[in-house]
Amino acid sequence: MRAGPGQTVAGRYQVTDRQPATARAAGPSRLATDLRSGHQVLLEGLELPELLVPELSGSADFAASRWLDPAGILDEVRAVLAGTPGHARLRQCYEVFAEDGLLWAAVEQPAAEPLPELLEAGPLSPYRAAELAADLVAALGAVHRGGRAHGNVLVEQVLVCEDGAALLGGQAIGAAEEALARRLGGADGRRWAQVRTGLLGARAERWAPEQLPTEGLPQPPDPGPAADLWALGVLLQRVLTGQGPFSEQTPTALFAAIRADRRADSAGCGPLRPLVDRLLAADPAKRPPVEEVRRWLTELLAQAPEPYAPAVAEPSALPVLRPSWPLVRRARRGRPAPVAPEHARHARGRGASPFLPVLLVGGVLLLMVLAIVGVVLFAG
Repeated sequence: MRAGPGQTVAGRYQVTDRQPATARAAGPSRLATDLRSGHQVLLEGLELPELLVPELSGSADFAASRWLDPAGILDEVRAVLAGTPGHARLRQCYEVFAEDGLLWAAVEQPAAEPLPELLEAGPLSPYRAAELAADLVAALGAVHRGGRAHGNVLVEQVLVCEDGAALLGGQAIGAAEEALARRLGGADGRRWAQVRTGLLGARAERWAPEQLPTEGLPQPPDPGPAADLWALGVLLQRVLTGQGPFSEQTPTALFAAIRADRRADSAGCGPLRPLVDRLLAADPAKRPPVEEVRRWLTELLAQAPEPYAPAVAEPSALPVLRPSWPLVRRARRGRPAPVAPEHARHARGRGASPFLPVLLVGGVLLLMVLAIVGVVLFAG
């Protein structure tokens, strides 16, 4: 296996035996250690196609092959990265290179959890999703200010850091996929669509309406930043409801659903529903730009309810020992002591009897009579 555990890629990145938790559908991913810095990185790979070259074999009966020359693709990806301003919410790409038929992008791998792992516990709450969306919009704003589109806004490309902030990656490998589709498709729009479909599959985030294959398309379209806003809308509905807004069983089913605007109900998005509906507008001009989305999210988060925190009872100044028997309040002078209701029946049973004085006097007289009788009998 190319780039297997223990192997060193590009003379710098040593692949570890631990693999990423979420795998990319379009190509391999490897965790590696940068031998120069000692930091852990993620290697995102893209398979280069093999081209048949009969003249290399020396025989008309056997066609030798070689991998596609990646020089032009690498130049395009490096130009995209160079034109993107740095941003704290944008995952940094250190290097792009090709080796053994694979194009690799080495990106930072901070202490964070992939968003798909968090979604295994269930959809996110609307306000938590809004917090993550605000970070993603900030990252997209940096890309758009550079005059480019990110092009690869997927759940798999979002990391949630230890402080709860979101980090968006995938720009380098997304640019490589688009460059490869153009390289293999050429100026033929239909062939370009076939190649792109084979690379990306049925992922609604990557297929804004303006990116769909169109009959008689003369050349591949340039979707622009509006396609990133479409992808954000798909991502939000996915994390809020647990499923995407369109059928993704096959590319054909996905394309038909997007063209007909046949999508799942967005009611499950809660307070984010108006924003999701605007982001998924078929007309790119009707989707809000990143600055408007950022302001909308800021206003929503300002109205978020405070999390419930149970009150903690303050401890007593001094420890007080409590007796194990029931407490009975001491009676004041001239007033009977109050009795607790649960003990009232027993208290009435212990009260003084009104015949007690008569019994005491009668007993004393009886003792006196017995004493006199005894004296008379003894004297006689």
